[in-house]
Amino acid sequence: MKKLRYFLILTCMILCVDNVVAEIVLPQIYTDNMVLQRNSTITMSGHANPKSRVILSADWLQESISTQANIDGYFSLRFSTPVAGGPYSMVINDGVDKKVLQNILIGEVWICSGQSNMEFPIRGDWARLMDADQIVASMHHPALRLMQIKNTTSLAPLDDAAVEYGWIESSPSAASFSAIGYLYGTMLQDSLNIPIGIIDATWGGTDIEAWTPQKSLRNVSEIKNINRLLESSLSEDELRDNIFKKLYDEYDAPQKIEYPINRALFHQEIPWKSMSVPSLWEDNGLPGLDGVVVFQYELELPQEAAGSPLQLHIGAIDDYDCTYFNGVKVGVTSGFEKARHYFVDGRYVNAGKNVITIEVVDNGGGGGIWKSSYADVNGVSYSLDGMWSYIVLSDFAKSHIKFKEPTSPNFPTVLYNAMIYPLTQMPVAGVIWYQGCNNVGRDQMYEVCFKNMIKGWREAFGKPDMPFYFVQLAGFLQPVAVQPESEWALLRQAQAKALELPNTAMASAVDLGNPIDIHPTNKAEVARRLCLLALDKTYGQRQICEAPVCIETKFEGNKALLRFDKLVKSHGGVITGFIVGDKDNNWGYANARMIDDKTIELKSVLVERPSVVRYNWADYPDGNLYGDNNLPVLPFATDK
Repeated sequence: MKKLRYFLILTCMILCVDNVVAEIVLPQIYTDNMVLQRNSTITMSGHANPKSRVILSADWLQESISTQANIDGYFSLRFSTPVAGGPYSMVINDGVDKKVLQNILIGEVWICSGQSNMEFPIRGDWARLMDADQIVASMHHPALRLMQIKNTTSLAPLDDAAVEYGWIESSPSAASFSAIGYLYGTMLQDSLNIPIGIIDATWGGTDIEAWTPQKSLRNVSEIKNINRLLESSLSEDELRDNIFKKLYDEYDAPQKIEYPINRALFHQEIPWKSMSVPSLWEDNGLPGLDGVVVFQYELELPQEAAGSPLQLHIGAIDDYDCTYFNGVKVGVTSGFEKARHYFVDGRYVNAGKNVITIEVVDNGGGGGIWKSSYADVNGVSYSLDGMWSYIVLSDFAKSHIKFKEPTSPNFPTVLYNAMIYPLTQMPVAGVIWYQGCNNVGRDQMYEVCFKNMIKGWREAFGKPDMPFYFVQLAGFLQPVAVQPESEWALLRQAQAKALELPNTAMASAVDLGNPIDIHPTNKAEVARRLCLLALDKTYGQRQICEAPVCIETKFEGNKALLRFDKLVKSHGGVITGFIVGDKDNNWGYANARMIDDKTIELKSVLVERPSVVRYNWADYPDGNLYGDNNLPVLPFATDK
């Protein structure tokens, strides 16, 4: 009887396992309410029951489409979309499970991406538009659909994007959506009268290289060493160790050590120095150091502590740490004001000496372990304040490599891999982009990287001529009348160099800034300028979408004559924004007057024989030249 019962139970278990039902899983970008790009071919991948016949049917398809899932359940279906319209439904069926997507529209899909000025919400916790309440109240646009990609990083390209929420109809509940993205979508819809989908893939405070495909970074000299490591498909820990090693190899240390050191041992042969902790290292023999310092401390524990779990409470560290206990990594944290609380498994806790190793990175300002620390085991606290051993691993001033934590949103490629690459399976009309503040001061790298990024995205989407429209940085910081050396001006120029690529265009926000706020609130005008570009260049609706350009400069004695390709006019009477320089690098503010509607004469009492003209060349320029349609004349320099 027992044998029969055992046989029946075993048979039941086998039958249950053999009939496990897998749910059909689609990438998170395919949901109810989505907009699909009109007149396009879509390859939709997903997972279903292994070896099942997967069938896709949609209201607009005359015939269903099918394929067979492989042994792991993976399938891929290819189908076409019609002209703009809807709403439609779609069904994916594998004979066991069925996925139904409803309220689908066919229209134009745009990605809005970049850092915080594109992320800037209509009305959110950290920022809001001018007239935000009125705009939110009017957000009922059923044919405008919005999708928010979640802030995520990855060292390798992902097949699926994490989403904050799936596609939704525009309504007041989406008030935290990108203001520029939303306003751009409403303006497009008003002009085209078809469904519009906007995908918000933004992350504030991020660098251009984080949004760039790995192979597009190969000729970016500033990060070539890190890029070689990325090509090696290393883990996060391996990447971190290799970056530290390269930093150390480039640093002319008084005595070289083998890195990475064995973090489970206190190395007598290493030329350690001593530092009182807590403190900033600038106050303890390392003035002005931005770089990497390795700290070690020997913690004595009694016999009863052996094998017991331990909590490390490390006071605030400026800026970043990677912490080890007896050679085992127990935590990584970034943020100069954050206290660190790391758990140590009892397996690694010894009676007697225990070695705590902390690798500290400081990117600017003060550095070090600057608040009190202690360890807690079995309810007993052990102070970690006192003399720690340390050695400088890298001085960034003497290195060509800048440290970035592999888990940071600013590490090369990680945002492209997690937030853009997964979107490439969905055809889109184009991209609008607003980013660059984080790269101010690195204009030469930006010029190369930005062009490469655009080309890399186009290649990934399989659309070599994909429209890519971007925003030139708004003015920021206190006005300076004559500022020939402006890092913000150089970054704006680097942005403009991307116009050398086909099917790109730039909407300048240089006149829309705020000297004390890097996030100016007039996003409606930015969206309008972007929309003008799209309507004219993508949709063939003739628009005045570009400002006048200086096409000729002549220098005659004490004056300069500028000729523009279109009519120019000043807002506010007296023309402002020009500076002139001479061959000896003397600069002065220029008095300007109109000769005719396309010609301007410049003179300066400080520069007798000008040979260079710059316009709107400052962190926060005051130029007031415009063309038609309220479009500002772009910053330019005749010597750049």
